[in-house]
Amino acid sequence: MSTLKTPKDVVELMKKEKVEIVDLRFMDFPGLWQHFSVPPREIEEDTFEAGLGFDGSSIRGWQAINESDMLVRPVAETAFIDPFFAAKTLVMICNICDPVTGEDYTRDPRNIARKAANYLKASGIADVAYFGPEAEFFIFDDIRFDQNEHEGYYHIDSVEGRWNSGRMENPNLGYKPRYKEGYFPVPPTDSQQDIRSEMVLTLEKIGVLIETQHHEVATAGQAEIDMRFAPLVEMADNVLKYKYVIKNTAHKYGKTVTFMPKPIFNDNGSGMHVHFSLWKGDQNLFAGDGYAGLSETALYAIGGLLKHTPSLLAFTSPTTNSYKRLVPGFEAPVNLAYSSRNRSACCRIPMYSPSAKAKRVEFRCPDPSCNPYLGFAAMLMAAIDGIQNKIHPGDPMDKDLYDLEPEELAKVPQTPGSLREVLNALEADHKYLLMGDVFTPDVIETWISYKMKNEVQAIDLRPHPWEFALYFDI
Repeated sequence: MSTLKTPKDVVELMKKEKVEIVDLRFMDFPGLWQHFSVPPREIEEDTFEAGLGFDGSSIRGWQAINESDMLVRPVAETAFIDPFFAAKTLVMICNICDPVTGEDYTRDPRNIARKAANYLKASGIADVAYFGPEAEFFIFDDIRFDQNEHEGYYHIDSVEGRWNSGRMENPNLGYKPRYKEGYFPVPPTDSQQDIRSEMVLTLEKIGVLIETQHHEVATAGQAEIDMRFAPLVEMADNVLKYKYVIKNTAHKYGKTVTFMPKPIFNDNGSGMHVHFSLWKGDQNLFAGDGYAGLSETALYAIGGLLKHTPSLLAFTSPTTNSYKRLVPGFEAPVNLAYSSRNRSACCRIPMYSPSAKAKRVEFRCPDPSCNPYLGFAAMLMAAIDGIQNKIHPGDPMDKDLYDLEPEELAKVPQTPGSLREVLNALEADHKYLLMGDVFTPDVIETWISYKMKNEVQAIDLRPHPWEFALYFDI
């Protein structure tokens, strides 16, 4: 976490570090970091309140062209020195504001996350919500893709890819992780320890604390680096720093990273299991003497998460590709149940530590394609709804779901199977998100319409390569 607290701290740091450029960053609506840069003389102490103007009409999901002017307000405590640029560059994450009224912009994802954290405090339930995401990703050596009127394809390559075990590499040294067996052999099979270690050291250097790093299950360079838990808004900020550092570190090595949930057929996808707890003062409200050491509050929070999972997925698993990962019959968390052991349950209670301070709920459905501000905020709102309305999740599901008889398995509800279905669920079930004006009706409507038009319908219109294998000779 940054030791900077005030605008004065930042201005003094800029002078001390002889900063040459100030880079101002913010999140667009779907979930990509955006930025523009200014000379240091443009940043004074009053800039943090007055803001700097920019054109918001070209940002996805934001203003119309006739109301395009917007303000960025830098947030002092987010400042860090960029580890990649040649010129000494200070980065700050910004809030987005209306230039006429000065009010926070309702479609700014960071503003939505801030409102969710404030709503939790105002509810009296807890002071802080801690989040700890475990984001997975692939490190590839080459990626090519295109789709036009006469062709559609993608081509992935990785020196670790099992499909390259017979390739002429002059010499091919073998040690390609087998499909679903990349968790976690030592080098030389794991060829990316040095890259991941540099990612970790760079993240720590800019204030993002890391707990572990390792190769993941899939072949072709699947990896996981876990951050130490933090409050909602800070953690969402950290996810953006995390993606930025990981992508740019890989780029230095001539490699490329994807956070797509399911880039490789017939091997594991990339999830982002999110660990979550509520605290009041120094008390973990999720610790108790109930099932798996949970409190009644924690069970109600799980009840809220499970009740709203179909609509919640519109923010936590928000791409068409997400539903190539969330498929029944594998380890994917598609069962609307909770368990201390079952990894195919949507909610799991980790049992690594008996400590009450470590008690938490792991929501396993999210993936790293999500906008973390919106995903974490929606999770918190679902949990608050469960607590306020005492939504009990019922009995846990500790049986091995793979061994259940078909009749018994049919009784276990499952997550929706497509982005279209979860967007329809969001349209039908979003009242819990509107509480405290955290998500507005405009945000919900804009999210649904944007995703339907630009992703669901865009995919529907295009032939899939496998359709030719299935149907060309009909």
